[in-house]
Amino acid sequence: MTRAFIFVLDSFGIGGAADAARFGDQGSNTFGHIVKACSSGEADRDGVRSGPLKVPNMMALGLAKAASIADGNISGNLDEISVAKSAFFGAADEISSGKDTPSGHWEIAAVPVRFDWGYFPQTIPTFPASLTSAIVEQAGLPGILGDRHASGTEVIAGFGEEHIGTGKPICYTSADSVFQIAAHETRFGLERLYELCRIVRKLVDPLNIGRVIARPFIGETAATFERTANRRDFAVPPPEPTLLDRLVERGSRVIGIGKIGDIFAHRGVSEVRKAAGNMAMFDAALGGIDDAEDGDLVFANFVDFDTLFGHRRDIAGYAAALEAFDQRLPEAISRLRKGDILLLTADHGCDPSWKGTDHTRERVPVIGIGPGLRGGDIGVRSTFADIGETVAQHLVLAPGPHGTSFYQAIAANA
Repeated sequence: MTRAFIFVLDSFGIGGAADAARFGDQGSNTFGHIVKACSSGEADRDGVRSGPLKVPNMMALGLAKAASIADGNISGNLDEISVAKSAFFGAADEISSGKDTPSGHWEIAAVPVRFDWGYFPQTIPTFPASLTSAIVEQAGLPGILGDRHASGTEVIAGFGEEHIGTGKPICYTSADSVFQIAAHETRFGLERLYELCRIVRKLVDPLNIGRVIARPFIGETAATFERTANRRDFAVPPPEPTLLDRLVERGSRVIGIGKIGDIFAHRGVSEVRKAAGNMAMFDAALGGIDDAEDGDLVFANFVDFDTLFGHRRDIAGYAAALEAFDQRLPEAISRLRKGDILLLTADHGCDPSWKGTDHTRERVPVIGIGPGLRGGDIGVRSTFADIGETVAQHLVLAPGPHGTSFYQAIAANA
């Protein structure tokens, strides 16, 4: 039995990116700064968490060693926990041009993004007048609200009531290559929101915008508005066949957990399983492990780290989410069979202690385990694509054009 499982802790960077200064992120370190804040008490919150960061199961996979490899050292008095015999650990640099979600995931799947995405300017209004006019005309709208760089919770609180009263959708963007549309799930209509996103997707293609995202919400007032789990990303497809495409072409199955299907424009994904929240996502991932057969890949994204805590610069919330995830990790490891490999990584950073609300350019952890592996130190990988090529070799696929497998370094027969 040869199966593979990739768990992406969305935004869980570990610092040290070689080109961080180019992005204004030199010194950012999502994991390191969370550890430091927990150690000092800055991440204590009544009813949420307290004390040093407690992630013993990821530590047993070599997380602290990976962090040290990535950024030189890790402070915060983490307990020294022995690394499991069959665990492997290291870090990876991103070579894609951006620090966004699609670029990170595509590079993990062995297709780096070497072109530049299109972005919207930091102005109000932010969208070109010609684009807005085309959206209004083609979708039959009375207009749009927002039209600026903002966080989703901010624009929903600020414009949600006016949206309900006027029927105008709330349109906004961020430092990513993205056009986001928030609308009330029942008053505007979920399917109507999805159709609006399809219209916008076609209109922003000439601008090379990576994603159009539907952000439905419920509630009747600014105090009660709440985003739902029916988010949907309308992304451009990867420019080349990814690891996922290669597996499906071979006849294997790729089970996408969370927003994986959306990120890959539903190409190379055999089955999509969604859920609301990291813990429900973990349940879905465990179901994927149970259902996976020889040659299959389960690819899971745990988005809460990024959307709920990284972007909102919530250190205590991020730390609590890591601890909750870590407590569930033995459930996944216990399901591994001989010939399986479980790999934990991230797609970028989103340091909750950093300025602003955007992603941060960081190295990511590459840690994991598999029954029968000899494990060990894999060092700093020059691209996330090494992850995809390692999984490809493990699943007996021919090498792709990007990345270098480290499978021989961790395999028992090496």
